[in-house]
Order: sequence, then structure tokens, then C-alpha cells
Amino acid sequence: MAVRAAVLPAIGAPLEITGIELPDPGPGQVRVRLAAAGVCHSDLSLSNGTMRVPVPAVLGHEGAGTVVAVGEGVTHVAPGAPVVLNWAPSCGTCHACALGEVWLCANALGGAAGVHARMSDGTELHPGLNVAAFAEETVVAASCVLPLPDGVPLTDAALLGCAVLTGYGAVHHSARVRQGETVAVFGAGGVGLATLQSARIAGASRIIAVDVSPEKEELARAAGATDFVLASDSTAREIRALTGKQGVDVAVECVGRAVSIRAAWDSTRRGGRTTVVGIGGKDQEVTFNALELFHWGRTLSGCVYGNTDPARDVPVLAEHVREGRLDLSALVTERIALEGIPAAFENMLAGKGGRALVVF
Repeated sequence: MAVRAAVLPAIGAPLEITGIELPDPGPGQVRVRLAAAGVCHSDLSLSNGTMRVPVPAVLGHEGAGTVVAVGEGVTHVAPGAPVVLNWAPSCGTCHACALGEVWLCANALGGAAGVHARMSDGTELHPGLNVAAFAEETVVAASCVLPLPDGVPLTDAALLGCAVLTGYGAVHHSARVRQGETVAVFGAGGVGLATLQSARIAGASRIIAVDVSPEKEELARAAGATDFVLASDSTAREIRALTGKQGVDVAVECVGRAVSIRAAWDSTRRGGRTTVVGIGGKDQEVTFNALELFHWGRTLSGCVYGNTDPARDVPVLAEHVREGRLDLSALVTERIALEGIPAAFENMLAGKGGRALVVF
């Protein structure tokens, strides 16, 4: 069956909106009609080669939709069921999974090398990050679909697949923000805005948003920021000034640049925690000297997919949505058609907006 999709023909090449031939689901697979897909910075990182995937590929890893058909052996969802796509399903058997660290599963991206669909000329296509959500429909492994709990609008639920899980997990699982602590969030894009909301849910007493764009202030404050700092060489000093010259208890970096990682570290108090969520390139090197590591006693940690277990955390997030603590629609800055993805990539490069949502 032919469906329209956004195809990355080669690393560094522009996306092509074209028809692809999608197969019926085989054993252990599910076919999903997409309601929406979020345009995440990780998709941009795939297209420019920061993160390597086999090409040509159908990108898109943050989505939600309705099950159209299931293959043999699939029992946890049925046709007509609303689902959230999980781009990093855990295998349950590798070393990380055995330790309960499913977000570090060694086999999570194994499906990205498989053949997902074909072009009209027979060219094989791969699923960028397992789920190929930039398409009207997709066929994925059954482990890549999670039943959507009641009370969450299907279109907005797409954001649960990456941005919200990552931001929520960075606050609650990685940094483990406690009631009354102070938090700085570097970057007010889709993940950053989700992080701000999550810090508010955690009960942070002061939440400082940092971004290079002054236009982000209104979005950041609506998401829960009590203060906004325009990123500059003096960012760390400004944050310390806002916190009694101590620095924040927790800084969450959602950009993936050396300068913002260093600024996040410098903004935390002695003994504070810095969590790095942003995905940077190999050229983004951060340096520390041995004396400061000893003196400041800070913790610096990476954070993959928010250190979350989607099967456990999606129902928790759904409860926050139902109770009004988490506003998914507030994370969306524009709703676009499939053809609008290249322009959304340009906006991300320019530091504009929070999260574009492709609505099918």
C-alpha cells in the first residue's frame, strides 16, 4: 500500500516528501495510522549525520496514532486502539536491561537497520529510529507501540514519545529534583519546555529558563519558569545572583553544546547536580580541571531518553495530563503538514519555537 512520507535520501540531503510502498504487518508487527508526529532535534541530528543511521530512511521518532492491523502473535493492542510510538524499545535480556536500566538497552535501535518500506523504484528504505513516524502510516515492531491511556488527546499524545518522556525523566529520574529545590533549564525548545513543566510538577521553588532567543521567554514562563535569563557569557553569574550567590541545586542542559554544558555546570551550587540531555556532536568538547572537580563537589551526568521506562512512565504522564498538571498543547508552537518539516528543521537551526507537530 502506498503512503506519503518524508524520506532522507542521504546524509546532509534535504528531505523528500514522496510516496512509499509500505508492507502489511508481519509476525510481531503492528501497522499504525499516524495522527501526529513531533519534529524533534534528534531528527535534525539524523539528517545532518550527528547521529548515524542507515540511509535512505524515513525519519520521525515521536508519534501517536491508531492501530490499523496487527501481525501474528500481537496481543497487547488491536485494530482501532490509540497508541504512542516508542522509538527505543528495550529487549529485556541485555546487561543494561538486566540491571533495570532499560533506557540503555544495547539492542534498542536494532530495528533501524532493517528494511522498513520501498520507494516506487524498489529502493529499500530504513526506519530512522525504528518507528518512521514522518509518514501517514507506519509498520513497527509490537514492542514499539504502547497503549495510550484514557484522557490524553491523540494528536498531543505524540509528544509523549520523546520530548515529554525525556524532560520528565531528566527531572524525576536523572536529576531527582526534590520539593523546594532550585532548577535552571538551558534551552527552551520542546524538551526544555517539558523539563520546565516537570520541574514545576516536582515542586521546585525557583525555575530559571535560559535561552539564546528572547522570544522564548513567554513560552518558558507559561511552562513554569519563574525567571528567564538570556544566554550570554555572564549566564552563570546571573543565575547565582538569582539564588543568593549560591547557584541552583539542579541544572538541566537541553541543547547539546559545550558552552551551554559548561554554563550549566558553573550555574550549580557547590554539591549541585547537572544533567545533560542535549545531543551534541563529537566536536563539542567540555573541559574541567582537577581542582574544581574536587572543590565544587558537583555531579555531572548524561541522560538518555530521560532515563525512563516508557511502559512505566507513560501512564504516569497521562495522569498528570488528566489532572491538569501537564499541558501537552503548551509545548506545541506550530501545527504543520508533512511538507512543512524542512522549514521546521530550519526553525530549529535558528533557535526558534518549541515543538512543531505534524498533523496528518
